[in-house]
Amino acid sequence: MNRVFNFAAGPSMLPEEALSRAASEMLSYKGTGMSVMEMSHRSKGYIEIFDHTVSLLRELMGISDNYEVLLLQGGATGQFAAVPMNLLKTSADYVDSGNFAHGALVEAKKYGDVRVIASSRDDNYTYIPEINKADMNPNADYFYITTNNTIFGTRFTSIPDTGNVPLVADMSSNILSEPMDVNKFGVIFAGAQKNIGPAGVVVVIVRKDLLGRANANTPKVLDWTKMAENGSMLNTPTTYSIYMAGLCLEWLKKIGGVEEISKRNNEKAKLLYDYLDESKLFKGTAMKEHRSIMNVTFHTGDNDLDAEFVKTAQANGILNIKGHRLVGGMRASIYNAMGIDGVEHLIKVMKQFEVERG
Repeated sequence: MNRVFNFAAGPSMLPEEALSRAASEMLSYKGTGMSVMEMSHRSKGYIEIFDHTVSLLRELMGISDNYEVLLLQGGATGQFAAVPMNLLKTSADYVDSGNFAHGALVEAKKYGDVRVIASSRDDNYTYIPEINKADMNPNADYFYITTNNTIFGTRFTSIPDTGNVPLVADMSSNILSEPMDVNKFGVIFAGAQKNIGPAGVVVVIVRKDLLGRANANTPKVLDWTKMAENGSMLNTPTTYSIYMAGLCLEWLKKIGGVEEISKRNNEKAKLLYDYLDESKLFKGTAMKEHRSIMNVTFHTGDNDLDAEFVKTAQANGILNIKGHRLVGGMRASIYNAMGIDGVEHLIKVMKQFEVERG
């Protein structure tokens, strides 16, 4: 069976080992005679799957007992509303560094006073804006960032020091890709469909002292405190997505965890960026000092030529390389499950295209 190189921004490719394991257990999970998709979320067998997935997340990310780990629904977009509903009393500071960061602050403004203290929106989000500590509100309820910009291909290369103000981070597109000190954050959340597993579940890691602050009108499925009290099962969780996430996390642990995958991810990114920097046809769109190691954006400068390359790539087993409509060009999402062979193949096709069309 031929597998393509899937450079999609999410849902993205998953480790083959996890997919093969799921296939072998599809009809009968561990001799139960039923698929995980058919199991009651209250059954002993499924609770073991759920707890194992949470345990792996804690181990791989170094999450202490000071934090609750919730596996919820609604994706990261649901958390755009959940964050202010659970934390916002007076005001919050936001960094507008990309499309999803902007969407989060627009959503938060529905629930209270939100200040944008730094933005790169006017420059089409080609960099992470500088944060002036003097502009930060020391009495804010929280400070919000999006650590990686999926669409525009930028990332925070250092985490801002927010003092006593809880730092909230949307890590959807770079969670588990590099070591991250969880203790620097009050809340971390991430949609699963890039580095954790398939679409359907959102991970919320919340410091316990931040629970119990939800506004009275917060829907119970978005109320972190109620979800924590009910083990993320106030309603039926996304059982199969959580099972698949556990398989992907087992794979990550087996290959050496976050430390090892970080080395691989940096190697992949360097290989592709080095080629872009020397190419006379393809050029990166993000500023070098803020380049993402997960989402590499580039173009030829000619829309027709870009479209031709996308067709050429597809003919060579490279799928979902077309850039987002807000940026154009191409985007190679090289998440954890993308091997270096995929990046090498992409570069090979780009070089050949450059010889023929450059």
